[in-house]
Amino acid sequence: MIRREGRRILISGPVTLANVAAVLDEGRRHLEEGVRTVDLAEVSEMDSSLLALMLAWLREAKSRNRELAFANLPESLRTIARLYGVDGLLPVSTSR
Repeated sequence: MIRREGRRILISGPVTLANVAAVLDEGRRHLEEGVRTVDLAEVSEMDSSLLALMLAWLREAKSRNRELAFANLPESLRTIARLYGVDGLLPVSTSR
């Protein structure tokens, strides 16, 4: 589900209400170890719980005075973020 490459993690497979708690916990461990970028290119299915997950990780990073950015956001996620009015809260990484 989560693969680490240096200071980047790649999320693969579905991220839905059914498994978001496990992804949240696994990602937290990586964030504590200094991960700076979350790549969503391999997410195969998602619902609004992915957005909630991202916002939770951002809160945690901010509370530790760390930067966190997201790469390869699915268009459906961008749409949900716009609908909820939180798209401006999601720092987007353009580097690979």
